[in-house]
Amino acid sequence: MKKIIKEVDKERGIVQVTTADERWYVIDSESKITGLPEYKYIPSVTWISGHYPKGIAFYKWLADKGWDEAEAIKSAAGDKGSKVHKAIEWWLKGNEVRIDSKFQNPTTEQVEELTLDEYNCVKSFTDWWIENKPELLKTEIVVVSEKYGYAGTLDLIVKINGEVWIVDIKTGQSVWPEYELQLSAYKQAAWVEESLFEEKPKLAILQIGYKRNKNNYKWNEIEDKFPLFLAARQIWANENDGTIPAQKDYPIVLPMFPKAGELGEPKETKPVEKPKRSDRKQVR
Repeated sequence: MKKIIKEVDKERGIVQVTTADERWYVIDSESKITGLPEYKYIPSVTWISGHYPKGIAFYKWLADKGWDEAEAIKSAAGDKGSKVHKAIEWWLKGNEVRIDSKFQNPTTEQVEELTLDEYNCVKSFTDWWIENKPELLKTEIVVVSEKYGYAGTLDLIVKINGEVWIVDIKTGQSVWPEYELQLSAYKQAAWVEESLFEEKPKLAILQIGYKRNKNNYKWNEIEDKFPLFLAARQIWANENDGTIPAQKDYPIVLPMFPKAGELGEPKETKPVEKPKRSDRKQVR
């Protein structure tokens, strides 16, 4: 996977940098020492949460698939999730989503039609929305924890029956422990630190395109497990603290292929003469 750079919060000057193994939020800041502008690199909630132990079920799956196949599956799932999230965001803005609607694939950067599976995920989300009639408060919003040093992007903040919910949308069939940590971290940043709303929020994961019930979606209420997220943050810090996104300077233009003779003529070498018989030492 190549490096993906996108602006996620224009007003605050926040840019997201994603590679195969890392995700950073880069924020315009000011040096406390010099007062000059500088960039602050903050790790993402998903990257940190990924350091939490995934459990025996995941490792059995990994052993069954093998590393290369597992990485390919995760990459495809990431592309699927990204396209589905873009389609949902588009729909929440009051736009029409058709079976032939096109959205960008983050890996190929090509604008592609939704696959049938992806379209089914979007449909199950709209079914959930129409049935439950939530009030949309915020969507796709970047939150930053200055206190604990992380940032992330919330999928949804909604109000249902008078209660505020932070909702994470997932297109997979399983809810892994790290998902619970992600939501807990979002709550700390959005409610405790940034005070985006007054009411204490509840947490939920909405699985869409869910194949194990007739609704085609599943609502999972999640307990706040922020202390476990902080434990994952410590593991992340032990392995990654002090690092910033890898950077390397490249020339705009490579030098032209050298013409014949421009590399210099090879030096002439004289053959080594064998010593004359009379010069050889006699071995007795």
